[in-house]
Amino acid sequence: MEINVKGNLSRNEIDAYVNQVKENNPDKYIKTVDLSVDGEFVDVKFTYDEIPFERIRRITGYLVGTVDRFNNAKRAEVEDRVKHTVACEVCSMEEIA
Repeated sequence: MEINVKGNLSRNEIDAYVNQVKENNPDKYIKTVDLSVDGEFVDVKFTYDEIPFERIRRITGYLVGTVDRFNNAKRAEVEDRVKHTVACEVCSMEEIA
């Protein structure tokens, strides 16, 4: 986590503001915390970091992220799959004058 401070704050004050941000956002990954001192007030701004995301698909009856662990038969089954499309009647209509 990157902490940016604009103005004069003690280490204890910085830690208190950072801990408050963490406590108020327990399920988020905090990327940066910006603290700006404006007289008696402190503006606290923070940004979230991206959460690691793995795509999961249903392939041949199994929920998988990749087919790396499939045996040759299952890989062949994946390659032989027929991908279906839905025709769009509105898209194929000619513009009516």
